[in-house]
Amino acid sequence: MRPHDLFPDDLVYAHDAERLTGVPQAVIRKWASRGRIQRFQGDGRPTGLGHAARTMYALPEIRALAATYRPTPQRAPRAA
Repeated sequence: MRPHDLFPDDLVYAHDAERLTGVPQAVIRKWASRGRIQRFQGDGRPTGLGHAARTMYALPEIRALAATYRPTPQRAPRAA
């Protein structure tokens, strides 16, 4: 997806993308670090969560990947 194909409403912060798609923020950041989705510079405004978010992501890209996302179950702790 090219940046000129996006509308300003398509760019969201990771916590907003998690709320809208159900994909955890850590997974969204991992997709961005692996190049599956693009990162965009945020405006640095306060998020209301106690800190300022600086990175935005394209919601259409996240929704496309969220359709095939399946959470991986974690292993149970081993008994000592």
